Formats: sequence, C-alpha cells, structure tokens
Amino acid sequence: MQQPVRFRKTLLSAMIGTLVVCQSAGADSPKVAPGAPGAAPFWSYSGKTGIGTSYEQYKDGQYSPEATTGEVSKVWFSLAKGVITETMFGLIHEAQLRELQLVVQGPDFVDLEAQDTDSEVHYLSVDGEGRPNSLAYKIVNRDKQGLYEIEKHVFTDPDANALMVRVIFRSKDPRIQAYVHVDPAVGNDGSGDSAFVDGQALYAQQGETTLVVKASRPLEQPTVGFAGVSDGLTDLKDGRLDNLYDSTGSQPGNVAMLARLPQTGTETTLDLVVGFGHDRQQADRAADATLARGYAKVLAHYNGDGEAIGWQDYLASLSGLPAMYAQSTDNGKLLNVSALVLKAQEDKSHAGALIASLSNPWGETVSAAKGTTGYKAVWPRDFYQCAMALLALGDRQTPKVAFEYLKKVQVTEATSRMQGDTSAYIHEQKQGGKAKDDSPGTTGWFLQKTHVDGEIEWVGVQLDQTAMPIMLGYKLWKAGVLDDAQINHWYQSMLKPAAEFLAKGGQVKVGWNDWKVVPPQTQQERWEEQWGYSPSTTAAVIAGLVAASELAGHAGDGEAAKTFLGAAKGYSAKLETSMVTQNGVLGDGRYYLRITQNDNPNDGAPLLDNNSRSGLPENQILDAGFLELVRYGVRPASDPHIVGSLDELDSQELPENLKVKYTFTFPGVAGEFPGWRRYGNDGYGESEVSAINFPATEAPAPNSGLRGRVWPIFTGERGHYELARSKAQLPAGVKALSAEQLAQLKNTYVKALELFANDGLMLPEQVWDGVGNNRRHGYVKGEGTDTATPLAWSHAEYIKLVRSLTDQAVWDHYPAVSEKLSQ
Repeated sequence: MQQPVRFRKTLLSAMIGTLVVCQSAGADSPKVAPGAPGAAPFWSYSGKTGIGTSYEQYKDGQYSPEATTGEVSKVWFSLAKGVITETMFGLIHEAQLRELQLVVQGPDFVDLEAQDTDSEVHYLSVDGEGRPNSLAYKIVNRDKQGLYEIEKHVFTDPDANALMVRVIFRSKDPRIQAYVHVDPAVGNDGSGDSAFVDGQALYAQQGETTLVVKASRPLEQPTVGFAGVSDGLTDLKDGRLDNLYDSTGSQPGNVAMLARLPQTGTETTLDLVVGFGHDRQQADRAADATLARGYAKVLAHYNGDGEAIGWQDYLASLSGLPAMYAQSTDNGKLLNVSALVLKAQEDKSHAGALIASLSNPWGETVSAAKGTTGYKAVWPRDFYQCAMALLALGDRQTPKVAFEYLKKVQVTEATSRMQGDTSAYIHEQKQGGKAKDDSPGTTGWFLQKTHVDGEIEWVGVQLDQTAMPIMLGYKLWKAGVLDDAQINHWYQSMLKPAAEFLAKGGQVKVGWNDWKVVPPQTQQERWEEQWGYSPSTTAAVIAGLVAASELAGHAGDGEAAKTFLGAAKGYSAKLETSMVTQNGVLGDGRYYLRITQNDNPNDGAPLLDNNSRSGLPENQILDAGFLELVRYGVRPASDPHIVGSLDELDSQELPENLKVKYTFTFPGVAGEFPGWRRYGNDGYGESEVSAINFPATEAPAPNSGLRGRVWPIFTGERGHYELARSKAQLPAGVKALSAEQLAQLKNTYVKALELFANDGLMLPEQVWDGVGNNRRHGYVKGEGTDTATPLAWSHAEYIKLVRSLTDQAVWDHYPAVSEKLSQ
C-alpha cells in the first residue's frame, strides 16, 4: 500500500513561519477567520480499533445519578488509525467530534498522526491472564523515520461528560513541535458549527450544544478557522502558522481548531480534556471537573479500581464468563472485549437501546453535511443477537432492560403514519384533497430501524424482527429473568400483538410503506433487500410463534395458543415445497434458495436488482440462511434438505460472483479457516473493478461491480450448526462430544473469529476475501474492510458460539419448537 506523502517545506520556511507567529500573536491582526463554510465535511474511517464509554449502573431499569456517585456520563468515543474518531455526547448516535489527532511540524515536514505514523493499540487495564478488563486504551504512534513518538491514553470520565486524553510526546529534536488538531461535528453534522478561542481553550458550538478542549497546562497559539481554507492545519501545511483567528464569526460551516502543545525537553506529558454540554457553562464545568480530579482518579473510576465501580466490576458480575474461557483459543481476551463492546453500545438516555455498531460504514466517504446515524441505531434483529449474547455471559440485568425497551419500537395505534419517510404519504394527501389519516394500518410488528429514542428511520417490514422480540421474551422467562407475572404482562401488552401479526399479517401504512403482509412471506428478508419466502426469516417466524403459543398457554389464553401453534405448523409444513428447489442449476439441483418471490421454488423466477447487481434467477443464489432452521429447532441437523444444501453452499466450483465460501490463512497460524459471504451476487461492498466502496448517500451505478465480502458472523453460524450436527451423530446413549471433537470445533470456528478481529480486538462486519481491485484500500485477506467495525452482531455471535461449546448445546436453540412441531 502506498504511504501518504508528507508535506515537506524548507527549514528556512519553517523558521520564518515561527517568527511570523510570534509577531502576529501580539499584533492587531484580523481575528475572524475567513472562508466560510470551508471544505465539504465527511465522517471518519469506520475500521475502529477501539470504542469506549464509562460503565454506569441501573436504578430501577434506568440510568440515574442516584445509582452512581456523580452524574451519568453520556460520552462515547471511537479510535481508528491511531487517533480519536467520532465522539458522541447525549444520545449514542449524536456525534459532536469527528476527529482529534496530533499534527507534528518538523524542520521540513508536517505530519498527521493518522497518515504518517505506524500505530499500535493496547489496553491500559488487563487482568492477571492478560485479558482486557476495561475500555481504556493506550495508543503508541511512531514516526516512520524514527524522529518522534506519540503515546496517548484515552478514556472517559464516569463523573462528567468529558473525554480524557493523556498525551506523551517524545522527540530528541527541539525543532519538532506537536499540535492538537480538533475537527468538530457538533449536533451530529460537520457543516453547521462555529468555533472560537477563549484564553487557552478551544470551543465549538452548534445551537445549544458546546464542546471545549482544555489542557492541564495552557495550550499555545490556539486558533480556529474553516477546514481546508483558514484553519491552523492548512497554515501549517504551507509552513507558516501566521494566521491566528479567535472566532469563525457568525456564519456556520465546517470548522477546525488547532493549538500547540507546551513542550518540555525530550518528553512532554499533557492531559487534554474535551468537555461537552448543552451550553457553554455545562461544557466548561465538565472539562474543569475532570481536570481537577486528574488522570489517576478518573482512570481508576473508569476501570473500577478499588472501591470505584467501573468496567472491572461489570466483568466480575458476568456469572457465565469464567467457565467460557476454556472454549476460547486466546485465553478469553476476545471474550472480555466482546462483553465490554456489547455493553458499551447501549444508550444511556434510553436504557436497553442496543445499537448495531458505533460507526458509519465507509465513513470517510459519507458526507457529514447532514446528520446520520449510520449503524448507531436499533435494528430488532441485531438487538436480539446482542441481548442473547449478554444473557449467555450471565448478565441478567441488561437483557431484561433491553427487552422492556422494545415496546418503544413496536408499531401500535399510537404510531403515526406520518412518521418515518413520509414522502409517499404526503403525495397521497395532495391527490384529490383526501382527508388526513394517520392510522399505521395493522399493528404489532417491530420497526425496521429507529433511533434509540424511538424516532422512526426505516419502515420496511421484516418478519424475523417481529419474531425475535417474542423469542427473547420467552428465553428470559425460561431463564428466570422475567417472572410469571412479568411475562404475562409483556405477553398481553407486546408479544401477543406481535404473534398475531406473524399469524395473520395485514395492511401496514407507515411512512412510504403501504404493503399487505401475508406471512410467512416477508416484505424484506434479513438483509433488507428482497421480498418473498426466506428460510432464515421463516425459521424465526416459526420459532416466534411456537414461543408465543407457549406464553399464551401460560397466560391462560388457550384460543391464542392454538392459533399461534397452528400457524407455526402450517408454515413448517410448506417449508420444503416453497423454499427448496428440485431442479436448480447448481450441484444436484436440490437445495434451499436464499429467497423466492412466490411459493414455487422451481420456476427460476428472477430476483430484484440490488446494490448495483442485476437480479439473477432465484435458483442461482445461495446463502446459509437455512441453517437458522436448525439453530431454532425447526428442523434437525440431520435433515436431508439441510445436509444436501451444504454441498452447493460450500462449492468452490461456483463462478466467483455466486461463490459463498472462502478459506483464509494467517501468518504464523497453522491451518485454513472458513468464512462465508451473505449470499451469491451480493453487492454490498467494494467494487471489484474500481475498488470504490458501496455509496451510502446515493444509488450505486449499474454494473459498477460492487461486491459484498465475507462476514464473520457466518463462521459463528456454521460453528453452531456443526455443533448441532456433531451432537446428532453421537451413538445412542452418548450425550457429550469427546475432547477431540470439541477441540476441532473450537480450533476451526472459534479460532477463525478470533483471527478475524483486528489489533484492538474489534470484530468487523466484513473481511477482505481477496477478490478484485485492492489498490485503493490495500486490504489484507482475512482482515476487516471499511464497512463497520466493531459490529455488535459479530461479537454477539462469537460469545454465543463459545457459550454453546461450553454447554455442548446451541445457546439460542428452542427445544419447544421441535417438540411442538412433531406433535
């Protein structure tokens, strides 16, 4: 991969620049920065090597100052390429800071940390076995020519809305100077900010929200300006920091801030604090309080050292975790981090709101001119995976709070049709003067994607996302997390309406969506791209209905119990005839389809175009979704249609675009490790031709060659299936796998997931499969792409697989499903 070129200037130019700065600092030069609105803003790199926030405790299922020693800290951060990237304050999706990094000026160069250093990431706190036990990080960035080294310690203050960054700058050359460069995105966009200097502090604002950057010693030469035009970094790149501005004036834009670090000798240690508030006074108070408490006290509380409650205490509360270490191959390092990552991706204003990822896929190419949630939002499907993984760890609080949160994202009579994307609805109202109708149509289903506060973003109907809340509630009841009275309440108020929708369907009317749902046909399958009959969706629908039938029986609702079980059996009876082709064009011609848009899997009907890929006949498209039928108990692992479909799924003879399975090797590690794409003809990824990534803000161009890559979650899904199949093949009377069998599963599937994690132990959404043009990105096969890292679902699937091997039973299996379907 070609390295970025440094900004080189002459020693004389740098010396002149320093002289001009000294003169201009005391002169009556203009103080308002020109150049509004600045360069077009974009989000930051999405391949995070770390995320963090403080651990807070619940009180009565909510986050409250009464449960902690101070206020509830609502600050989250992420790390990528050795620098601090999107930092959120308030709600978990509300970015306020796009990037914070050091800029280093030498006699003939200006370096940016993210581009011009080799970076390492470590955890500041580990247990006696070397397992991380807190989301506090040490980053070490070394100059490629060995001229300087930057060490940073990054964490938040549990007692304030503040981010703390200890900076240790080392250089033997006194001519080399370090600056802190701050790129705000206040209010979750990068185009409407203003900035100013007051004393030695840097401020950015949008509306009432403010962030301030202060330090343990006064910052030098603070300046603000418009990015790419009048900001300090632009001046430094020209070799002359000769324009020090103390305000960006009244016109908002894409602003940036810069200040020089006060340096002492060959090693300088300085604490930077970014304070956040809903006004300037709150931001100042947060930053000042954190600086007053100091590095050692704040870090101790964050970690949970001594009497302080922090991340170490959360891990200690996970009753299932210690026994699981033996079924990892890294002595539990990724297990600990996965537990921390899942818990950290919960909003603190809306307790239980578990998001998909603290990132924007391909963020550096996504415009920040307007606010976006990216993956920092609630999908009930990803949500279910996270809640079940937390339950597997022994967390009995978060899954319960999460389950209760789900009522916020269920469609009820109170849901307005005007919510979500209302363009189609507004158009309808303009035709013929129709009377306004806010009815959402048939209710009970769960929304496709929402903000953590319940604001609707996407309104497609995905039946698995309506089934999974029922499945989660049932599991929590069986685990004793919900008692009989509680589950009866939730059955009546939330789960029964969901089950009725799965059994009967109906006409939905929310936003643009005016669609009649006829289950088990779904408007969108789990990849949100096609309508029809989906094995993975139907597996969840059947499991959800059987669970609902059990809950109805427990609640004394016999008629509903009969209805739900009858619907489940009806859907099950038609699985093979509606979703298994008998005359396909691959292999022996008999296999599960990814999806079919009628109940005839033998007609070779075309699927819809999607993600720049032209729709192909349904009998050419394979995925592993049929394995969910085994996971949930709808079909046994030995079912001939399941076993028979594996050969086609894993075939290495398929054309590259239709191929699903890939194998990976890793330096210094013996063996090959399996991975799978979502499905053949997937276009959600980088172009094989030009290497451009999936455009997040506009429709992909036809025939652009976009290609979805391998997703680590499928290695976990396959591991679950192989566990179930191994158990099914045991001789009569033998109930446990041998040590050799268990080791084979662990060293194939668990180890593969551990190898897919990056240096910060973050698991990605996709890993590079080695196919196509790689010049733009320089990916390494088996390592994460620029999609979304960490993906909560990836970490959840890893946790559940390790728990399943520990128990020698698939964690989210539903024995009642197989029992009831066979009666």
